[in-house]
Amino acid sequence: MVGPIPFFFPRFLSFSPVLPSPLSLIMKFQVLALFAALAVANADHVHPHLNRRQDTTSSSSSTTSSTTSTSSTSSTSDSASSPAAGTSTTSTVAPAGTTTTTSSGAPVPPGSSTSSTSIPPMTTTAAAAGTAIPPLSEISSAMATRTALLPTNTYTAGAKPSFAGAPGLPTPFVFSAAEWPTWDRVPPTDSTEVQAWMKELDGHDIPDLTPTVDGSCGGDPAAAAAAADRGWWTCGGHTRSTDIVACPDKLTWGVSFDDGPSPFTQYLINYLEEKQLSATFFVVGSRVVERPTILVEEYMKGHEISVHTWSHRPLTSLTTEQVVAELGWTRKAIKKVLGVTPTTMRPPFGDIDDRVRAISLAMGMIPIMWSRTPVGGVFDTNDWRVAAGYVKGPESFQTFQNILGNATQMDTGFIVLQHDLYEATVDLGVGYTIPYALDFTPKLNLVPIGQCVKKPTSDLYLESNTNTTFPPKIDKGVDTDGDGTVDTKSGDGGSTAASSGKNGAGSTVDVAFAFGSSLFAVVAAVAAGLI
Repeated sequence: MVGPIPFFFPRFLSFSPVLPSPLSLIMKFQVLALFAALAVANADHVHPHLNRRQDTTSSSSSTTSSTTSTSSTSSTSDSASSPAAGTSTTSTVAPAGTTTTTSSGAPVPPGSSTSSTSIPPMTTTAAAAGTAIPPLSEISSAMATRTALLPTNTYTAGAKPSFAGAPGLPTPFVFSAAEWPTWDRVPPTDSTEVQAWMKELDGHDIPDLTPTVDGSCGGDPAAAAAAADRGWWTCGGHTRSTDIVACPDKLTWGVSFDDGPSPFTQYLINYLEEKQLSATFFVVGSRVVERPTILVEEYMKGHEISVHTWSHRPLTSLTTEQVVAELGWTRKAIKKVLGVTPTTMRPPFGDIDDRVRAISLAMGMIPIMWSRTPVGGVFDTNDWRVAAGYVKGPESFQTFQNILGNATQMDTGFIVLQHDLYEATVDLGVGYTIPYALDFTPKLNLVPIGQCVKKPTSDLYLESNTNTTFPPKIDKGVDTDGDGTVDTKSGDGGSTAASSGKNGAGSTVDVAFAFGSSLFAVVAAVAAGLI
C-alpha cells in the first residue's frame, strides 16, 4: 500500500521570529495551499480502485473475475452492454442468464428492453455544489475530472443523528495502517480479530458449500447447474425469505448507492440534501477508513449506512473465514467512525448463496439485494460500465428509463443498483436518473431502503435496535472490535462499548491522536509564519 505524501517543511518555510512581509506571507500561503492540494490529490490516487472497475469481458451469462487487486467478478447484470440511444426497444425484458442483442450486435442486459425509443433531450443540470453536470452525451470514462469535494461540516464527539436511541459520535477517527488490513485486499484470516469473529458462527447452521471458482456462472458451470439448490443469486436470481429484494409499496423506489465513500460522494450528498432526499449507502471498509469524514457526513445528514465488504470481492468465491473477515473488518470500520454497527449488508455484485447468507445472518446482518422483474430483468443501471469505458452516459440512462418502465408493471416497489464511486456515476445520478425519477409519471416515492421496507432507522444499527427479529436476535452480543470482549448488544445505545472502555466518545488514545493532529496543524501554521 502506498502511503500518503509525507508532509515536511521546506527550508524557506522554517520558523523565523521576524514578522514576514506581505509578499512572503502570500508566497508561504500559496505553498501551503499547494501541499494541501497535493495531499487531496494523493488521497484520490493512492488506491487503484478509483480508476478501475471489475473486469467484465464475457457474455451476460458468463463473466470472468480475479481475486487480485485490480479486478473482481461481476454478476449476471454487470456483464452486458446496454443498447445505444436511438436503437429500437420493446417492453419485453430478457430473462436472466440469456443474451439478447440489438441490430448492431451489442448485447442487452437483463432488465433492459429491446425495442425502439430515443432518449429525450435533457438540459444541463446544475449540481447542488454549484458545478455544472456535463451533457449526457459527454458523460464517459474520458470526461474531465472535477476536484474532489470534501465535507464542510464539522461534527464533535458526542453529536447524535436524529433517530431514536442513537449513541453519540466517537472521537474523530484517525487512521493507523498498522491497525487495519491492506486496502482493497481480502483480509488475512489468521488475525486475532477474525478468529474472534468466527465465534459468532457457533450455534448457527452454515451450509457446507464449496466456494465458487470466481463468483460467475460461466466460471463455475457445476455450481451454476446447482444454483437453485444453493440459493445463488448471481445465477438465476435465487433468493430466500430473509433477503430484502424490493419495497412492498408499488411505485416506491428504495434509493441506494454502492462502493463509496469516494472523492465525489459529497456532490451527491449535497444534491440529495437540496432535494430533501435520503438514500442508503453501501460502504466499502477500505474506503471508510480512507474517507471517514464523508461517512460521518452521510450518517449525520440522515442517510442509512450498510456494510458492503472490505475489498469488494464476490463473496461466494471466498472461504468462510474470508467472508467473515470481509464483513467483520467493514463492520469494525463503520463502528470506529460512527459508533454504530449496521444490521444490513449488500454482497458485491449481488453474489450471495446460502453459505454467504447464513454467515451474514449469524453476524447480525440482513442481505439487501436489488430488484428483478418476474421474468428475470435486473434493475442495474449499468452506471459503472460508463466509468469502465464500456458504454457512455446515454446508454446507461436508457437502461434506467427501461427500469422505470418495468417498475410500473410491478405490483411492488423496487430497488435499483447505482454507485457513488466514480464521477461519471455521480453525475448520472445527480444530473439525470434522480431528476428523471422525480419528474416521472406516475409519481414515484423516493426513500432509503430501510424506510421503504418500513423499518425505523433505529432498527438499522445494533446499538439502537430493539427489534428481536430484524436482524435475528443476537443474545450474546457482538465483539465488533474483535478483541475478545463483547462491545455491542441490541438496543444498548452504545453503553456496552462505553462500559468496556471501547469506542467511547473520548478514549485517552483517540484524544491523544486528535490532539496531536491539531497540534501538528498549529505548528505548521506557526512555522509558515501565518500565526
